[in-house]
Amino acid sequence: MNKQNKVIGILGGMGPEATASFYMKVIKETKVTNDQDHFRTIIDSNPQIPDRTEAILYKGPSPVPELIKTAENLKKAGATVAVMPCITAHYFYKDIANAVDMPIHHVLEGLNNYIKEVYPRVKKIGVLSTSATKETGLFQRYLEDKEILYPNESDQKNKVMQAIYGDNGIKQGNTGSEPKQMLLEVANRLIKEEYCDMIIGGCTEVELVLEAQDMSVPFIDPMRVAARDLAR
Repeated sequence: MNKQNKVIGILGGMGPEATASFYMKVIKETKVTNDQDHFRTIIDSNPQIPDRTEAILYKGPSPVPELIKTAENLKKAGATVAVMPCITAHYFYKDIANAVDMPIHHVLEGLNNYIKEVYPRVKKIGVLSTSATKETGLFQRYLEDKEILYPNESDQKNKVMQAIYGDNGIKQGNTGSEPKQMLLEVANRLIKEEYCDMIIGGCTEVELVLEAQDMSVPFIDPMRVAARDLAR
């Protein structure tokens, strides 16, 4: 499929800032000489999609009906391929992909291919994610031949989840020093105490505050990899 025929659909709203950030990644990863070289992109940022962590861990409302409805909206609007800028939502990937007649890029499968290609020698990967993503084992399932490590229970609850969901967290619109320092503290502990040789931002909010230059080991943003895959 050439660039003129490919229309990227972004199944967004989980959260809105992560959705906007992903669109910027698609722009940056697309090789262009003028405006017309960019992909046509359709964004449905639907903040009414129920929280994925609440659904998985606490029997909250299922996000699947709204995810399917949003994917169908993208298809009707002309999207030829869709992507979900939310790692935790990939727990429901098959439900959505089976319900919609449109390819949906699998972010974690793309990430696995990227790590095998670019960082084949990496063995121990530390993941900063929501507790729901941790509990579902998504990274263990899709990253082949890698040891996946998560923060200890205290760090996960009091640092990572607070950085994402807390009163001064990223989902509250705070992408300043407080959530960044909490996540950096946990990442450094995984590097120094668990000997992780890579850190992955396993939640789309994490990459809003952390950058590669913050780490002494490679820091991978799965959504930048997804943008790269879609732009190829």
